[in-house]
Amino acid sequence: MRDFKKDGPRRDFDRGPREMHKAVCADCGKECDVPFKPADGRPVFCRDCFAKKKRY
Repeated sequence: MRDFKKDGPRRDFDRGPREMHKAVCADCGKECDVPFKPADGRPVFCRDCFAKKKRY
């Protein structure tokens, strides 16, 4: 069994480039690219707005 405190989380760096999807930020309305497929009815935030929300 892995000791996560000692070894840290496992990371897979050989995945290749991520598929990006177009979305519109729920706060500022800018078009942005996100690394996941946005779900209907769930807000998506651009990098700047997400960083603002994460601080609070």
